[in-house]
Amino acid sequence: MDQVELHPGLRGIYLDNTRSSFIDGTAGTLLYQGYNIHDLARESTFEEVTYLLWFGRLPTMAELRQFDVDLRTNRAIPPGVMAVIDLIKNGHPMDVLRTAVSALAAFDPDAGDNSFEASIRKGARLTAQFPAIVATHARLRQGKAPVAPDPLLNHAANFLYMLHGQKPDATSTRAVDLDLILHAEHGSNASSFAARVAASTLADLHAAVTAGLATLKGPLHGGAAEGVMALVHAIGSPENAEPYVKRLLAEGKHVMGFGHRVYKTEDPRARHLRDLARKMGEDRGLPAWYTILTRVEEAMAPLRQKGIHVNVDFYSGAVYYLLGIPEDLFVPIFAISRIAGWICQVLEQYANNNLIRPLLHYAGPVDLPYVPLKDR
Repeated sequence: MDQVELHPGLRGIYLDNTRSSFIDGTAGTLLYQGYNIHDLARESTFEEVTYLLWFGRLPTMAELRQFDVDLRTNRAIPPGVMAVIDLIKNGHPMDVLRTAVSALAAFDPDAGDNSFEASIRKGARLTAQFPAIVATHARLRQGKAPVAPDPLLNHAANFLYMLHGQKPDATSTRAVDLDLILHAEHGSNASSFAARVAASTLADLHAAVTAGLATLKGPLHGGAAEGVMALVHAIGSPENAEPYVKRLLAEGKHVMGFGHRVYKTEDPRARHLRDLARKMGEDRGLPAWYTILTRVEEAMAPLRQKGIHVNVDFYSGAVYYLLGIPEDLFVPIFAISRIAGWICQVLEQYANNNLIRPLLHYAGPVDLPYVPLKDR
């Protein structure tokens, strides 16, 4: 067979041009549509960031107000989808979310329309319904009644309200809002690529988002925050952190929350969640969680010279835990944020579409003689 140059995992291959986000892994830079993640984390909201990603520019006050209204008024889940969620309530939250999104396609009036305008409408509905689906499922599996959305609350606060049944304080609301901003978009990661592949076939938005969800469920993509909290529980106390990490490294095992496919320096998103985890731990009288994390980070410091630094998920798990969120909801929360990026990527794919179909190099036998079944 002819020899070809292989790129396992498509590493280093550029698929297309994009304006969605820019990542410089060496400098530790992340931009959404040209805007620095640090500025957005300090000054913006998830609603505004979502508008920025979809429309390529920051909204005016009137535009943001209308966009916010669109999200608030589209949170309700159709009764048919509620029935589906209840039927499969014992399933993994990511399976329930993925199935609910597929079911939502049957109730969406724009389901078969891939125009920009229709995709924006569908995107607003899905973005609004994601938190409602996750919170509704979480309550149903606990034998609790679902909480109806509150149109007076913003996106982050409404999620916590529907999840816990009580209106959150400002710190908790800001924590979720910040986390959603930081996870909203990140280039051609595995789930965004999967969404683009589906969109390249001209599958509708629900199908593309479902592809993204299916891919995000894999532990090599969406499971880091959950893995970090398992690590913290295993360590137990700050004084155990350093010997525990050294033992993991000596055994050749991976320490969750460190290293990144792109970043060779600290993930620029990590600093914001580090500060948030510290403040929340202090406010809630649980500083040990933050202390364990910092001790782990200190124990991992020698690996920085190899380009292994802390990533965004290292502190996000602690933030979720301090918010009273079950650990198997960590990945669905990632999806609640990343849907903004998936839709941004799908809109780009629709606008300049080429069917995505990479090649596989055949390395097996050829011209084998067929032996009839009776002679085998």
